[in-house]
This record gives sequence, C-alpha cells and structure tokens, in this order.
Amino acid sequence: MPEDVPASPASDVVHYTQLSPARKRFRHSSDSVTMDQSSRSSTPGQDSSSELRRDDRYYFSDGSCILQVGNTLFNVHRSILSQDTSSFTTLFTLPQGDIPEEGTSDERPIVLHGDTANEFRNFLWSLYALPHEIMMVRSSQMDLNRLIDVAKVASKYSFRSTESWALDVIQKYIEKKPSPLFVSPGLHFSLSSPAFGLPDSKAQISRLIRLAQTCGHQRLLDTMVSLLRQLMSTSLHYSYLAMALADELDLRELRGLAYLGVLQRAVFYSVRDQDGETLEEGEIQETPDGLERLVVSPMQQHRLLSGHYRLCKIWEKLRAVPLTFEHSPSCGANWNQHSCTQNWTDFWKERTRADGLLSLGSADVLGRLTFIVKEFDKWGSVTYMHQDCKAVAKRTVQEKIKSIQESLSDYFHEGGEYL
Repeated sequence: MPEDVPASPASDVVHYTQLSPARKRFRHSSDSVTMDQSSRSSTPGQDSSSELRRDDRYYFSDGSCILQVGNTLFNVHRSILSQDTSSFTTLFTLPQGDIPEEGTSDERPIVLHGDTANEFRNFLWSLYALPHEIMMVRSSQMDLNRLIDVAKVASKYSFRSTESWALDVIQKYIEKKPSPLFVSPGLHFSLSSPAFGLPDSKAQISRLIRLAQTCGHQRLLDTMVSLLRQLMSTSLHYSYLAMALADELDLRELRGLAYLGVLQRAVFYSVRDQDGETLEEGEIQETPDGLERLVVSPMQQHRLLSGHYRLCKIWEKLRAVPLTFEHSPSCGANWNQHSCTQNWTDFWKERTRADGLLSLGSADVLGRLTFIVKEFDKWGSVTYMHQDCKAVAKRTVQEKIKSIQESLSDYFHEGGEYL
C-alpha cells in the first residue's frame, strides 16, 4: 500500500469485520411473461387469503376477456388487446381443447404473472384513454409513474408502438430544464437540498434506469446515468444507489465512478458490525468524527478493497516514473533535449510530493493527476522545457487521465483489465 499521507480517513481507512449473509436491497429478475390459463395459484402481489375483486375502472360490462392480476379482475376487450401485434394476439389463437375457454368468466380468468394491479391498470389507461387525457402527458401535470408503468407493461407484452410512445414521452419530459424530477410536486427535491425528498427521488431514478435497461432505450439510459453521476456529488445516498444499480444491471459506464465515489466519501462496513449486530445494506450512519458510515454487501466490500489496492498501486508506478512523451522535432534541432527531459522529471518528482497532492487520498489517482495538470499550467511559464514539448507533456497527462477514466470500472471488478 502507498506511504503517502491521505487527505481524510474516509478515502483511505477501511473498517470491516467478519462477513455474514446480507439482505439485498436491489434484486434484479426479469418479469415472467407467462399467461397462465390453467392455474389459479397465487401470483406476485396476490394475497391467497383475499377474495378477488373487480377493478372499478377497467371491468367493463361489455368486455370480452377477463384477466386476473394479483387479486384484481379486469374485463376488457379482446380486440383492444390484440392490437399492435401484441403477445395477446397469439394467446387468443391458441386451441382450447375440450376445456372451457379461459377469460370468459370470473371463475376462469386468464392469470397474468409478474405485474401489479396498479401497473396493469396504468397500462390499460394507455389503451382506453380519451384524447384530452392523452394530451395531459404533454403538460406539467403528467404522471411520470403512470408512463413508466405503461412502458414497462407494453414492453413485456410486445405492444411495440405503445412502448415506443411512452418512452419518447418520458425522454422529453426528463430532458426539460430545469429537470422535472427535482421540481415535481410529488418529489419536492432539488439539487441545492439533496436530503429533502431523498427516498422518492431515489425510487424514481431507479425505476427509470431499470426501465431504460429493460427496454433497451439507450438514450434514456444515457440521460439517467448522466443525471445520477451529477447527483453522486451531492450525497452518499446517490453514490450507493449508483453502485447498487451498476452491480444489478451490469452498467459498466456507472460502476467505476460509483465505487470511487463511495471509496472517497465513506467509511464502509460489511453487514455485521463490531458488536455482532446485523445491519441492512445501504444503511448510512454518521460516525462521531463526522464521517459517514455505509453498510455494504460482502461482494461490494471486496470490490471496494480491491479497487483501493489497485488504484494505490497504479499511483505508486506513476509517482516513481514520470510519464514519457515524444519530444517535438524542433526540440532536438535547436534545444537541449536532455535538459528538456530533466526539467520535466524534476517537475514531476517535486509536484508528486506536494502537500496539495498528498492531501488527496492515495487512491484518488484522477484527482492527483488533475492536480499535476493545474500545477503544470502555473509552473510552465518559468520552465526550461521547449515550448512545443510543454504542450505535448500536458497532453500526455490528460490522455492518461482519460484512459484511467475509461477503464475505471475494471479497477472495481473481478478480472478487470485495468491500466
């Protein structure tokens, strides 16, 4: 491990104890798209002891297809469900054999698994909504959670045009300035007061990122990842959220920065503390010395420790040997190239021992390299390096920063190919 003096205990001091089984906060499993026509067994969200109830809005007296979602019955029209080349089109053409046809009575509904009644109710809204209701989605009164449900269920049952429409509306909504995610009445959240409305904003962001990943909507995913990256600087809660989502959904573009954010901001513990008490993953407590203590899973702890070690090792290599660069042709022609190289080496050794650099955590390689670039701008006017070589040397450091940023995820992943 490096011998530098770290900036703060949060970045370099790691507390951990004997591991114990964890309770996962985030669990990713693909929704079942099975439409059960032969079983009345309980489904997710269904209390087997509760009686079935007809939905107040979407149980039509002239409906031709009865569906059961959880404990709720919907009676809708087959002609509506068969639109948009959906999965229901195939379902309705399956041979029934000698058994009574499913979906024709409350006693023999078509059972849909993996949805909640509210999600399916919101989806049906998109199929039955009147023009003035549809127009509401373009206004400030848009119900974002409803649109998320529409896109999710439409994707599951292959209502392609409905899915595309809902995703496009969501995309345009969240791209508004200022972002409605931080000013909507239901969230009461702003970047200037990150602790206010935190649970709601985290749930909303999580749903949108999962939706974009499930539907393969890259633009929405990029937008939400970029937004979460900004939020990570405001609160450890968002750094942990980003870390958990990156693990759950295998988001390489988010994992590196998320793990680095946690590494730099928190003292992290495994799920069992020193007193033997089992803690919940994601729990954040403030320590007596003002640091934030974060409870992580054994796998996350392993990745954080591995990342810390790897980043410290890469810094030791960079500190010991200055980055090399190709001298400008004019340097060799009318300049003492050896003197140019020696001045660069002297600068590198001096600045890598500077108090300002050592005040940064030993694993903060990006921060330390950025510090060197800033120092080079100050120092460059009095150096004896060739003018063209100054520009090349600075660009070399900037390219190193970029290469580490691009491979940052690998530092916190098993078997990662890091530089």
